[in-house]
Amino acid sequence: MKYFKRIRSDIPTEPFLKEIASVDDAWAEATGRQDKIAVQREALAVPLRGLRKSQILGRNRRDVHESRWTSGSAKYPLARAFIADVAAELDADLSRAKIVCLPAGRRVYSHIDRGEYYRFRGRYHFILKSSAGSWIKAGDEEMRMKEGELWWFDNDQMHEAMNDGDEDRIHIIFDLLPAEMRAKAAASTERARAALEEAA
Repeated sequence: MKYFKRIRSDIPTEPFLKEIASVDDAWAEATGRQDKIAVQREALAVPLRGLRKSQILGRNRRDVHESRWTSGSAKYPLARAFIADVAAELDADLSRAKIVCLPAGRRVYSHIDRGEYYRFRGRYHFILKSSAGSWIKAGDEEMRMKEGELWWFDNDQMHEAMNDGDEDRIHIIFDLLPAEMRAKAAASTERARAALEEAA
């Protein structure tokens, strides 16, 4: 497989699902994903980490490297700790992250995650709940990820997903900046800052 790599297996998922279930109206608190991103309109999301707005510096959102924990992420300490643990294990920096629910019969439509932010990073899926296995396609490869597995996949490829099961499909989806890309990301931000200051 060129576009998929399994990182871990047999991770207990029940504690994470209990944590999500303990938050009233978890999926209703933030609707930006389905409201603003057409290909994601059928998915529900809880943002855990988002871009740092103070560091946009005149760039498109898809080119902003800096991120921070959302205020709402404090309700999900297990999810936060898991993401931080994976980042430390892979010697990578935390970037954007969310918990995503794709209801039965819904899909994420075919797209490529474009922009410098995505080109510099790896995309990871931790499958918490998926009765039929989580079907996803990237490029010409298809995968069915199982509960308790952590996967990297190449979101620079055209990709799509579908929940063909009869229950909600829940993933923690997060991006990590590998060590070898830290300097490039920092230099990109400094260029944006200098350009903004020059234009002022």
